[in-house]
Amino acid sequence: MEIPEGIAQTRRHFLGATAAAAVAAQLGMTGEAQEQSKMGKPVVSPGANPGAGASFGPVKQINVGDLDVGYVEAGPANGRPVILLHGWPYDIHSYVAVTPLLAGKGYRVVVPYLRGHGTTRFLSRKTPRNAQQAAFALDIIALMDALKIDRAILAGYDWGARTADIIAALWPERCKALISVTGYLIVNVEANKLPTPPKSEWAWWYQYYFATERGVLGLKEYRHDLAKLVWKFNSPTWNFDEATFDRTAAAFNNPDYVSIVIDNYRWRLGLTKGEPQYEAIEKRLAAAPVIKVPTITIDGAHDPFTPPGNGSAYRKKFAGKYAHQTLKVGHNVPQEAPQAFAKAVVEVDGF
Repeated sequence: MEIPEGIAQTRRHFLGATAAAAVAAQLGMTGEAQEQSKMGKPVVSPGANPGAGASFGPVKQINVGDLDVGYVEAGPANGRPVILLHGWPYDIHSYVAVTPLLAGKGYRVVVPYLRGHGTTRFLSRKTPRNAQQAAFALDIIALMDALKIDRAILAGYDWGARTADIIAALWPERCKALISVTGYLIVNVEANKLPTPPKSEWAWWYQYYFATERGVLGLKEYRHDLAKLVWKFNSPTWNFDEATFDRTAAAFNNPDYVSIVIDNYRWRLGLTKGEPQYEAIEKRLAAAPVIKVPTITIDGAHDPFTPPGNGSAYRKKFAGKYAHQTLKVGHNVPQEAPQAFAKAVVEVDGF
């Protein structure tokens, strides 16, 4: 969950022949669906459960820096690369319906598990389980290097949006275009120590819970129940079923899940120090660098963490070609409105 800043194996295919046949119909929208997407509205109704019956093929693994990263991939090997980045408490299945839509348009789609999630593992027990923002960004750059991807469209929400924002801001040569849900999420730790209005502080209760040892024990024992509670609060109009939640919740059984989640939120509150190797990067990020790559920002109208003003709160942080959309969904935008999210990726690619 995010706080808006400023306040060698064969290619796996997805969803089989049936879903592949549906791709053209889903992105080849006509009539009302096209108009809804043009207006920044989700093509699915808020009560729908898109992608509930879909699944990915086997997960691939690749050594990247300190990690053995688990990821799924679809589309032609020579397609335009798109990297889709998930948030917390979610996983790669936020993109289970988005992926075949983009693959059907000829994109090479890569969806990695972030550190501490799914099949991504640290290669050494001695490596600090660091979860500051710079670490995630460097993980993705290293993954791009390992997969021989020089430049990609980066799209994400929550932790994933922050990671994509950082790469777009500091390494724009690696980012062709950007989709950032909830806008500009780069953290300034010192600024983040200041209180926000009580309603916001109440909504972010779990971050303060994780600052306590009671919270650490609670996350260990009740990781699934806590995540489900956050899902329901984050997306009040999304009627996900048990199977959809359980599929993602399996990613929380990662041995480093608790350490990564706790470190991430404690670091953002200034309660734990980052690693010296990231200090120079964090100093650059604390200056709130402007993002100059082509960007579409998306807000979920029912996301309790969406800042008011239809994107105005962070508009000045994007200096390149830019568009904003508000979709009538909650926090997990790609899973709640996959057609609209995929269409935004195609749109920003044309900027």
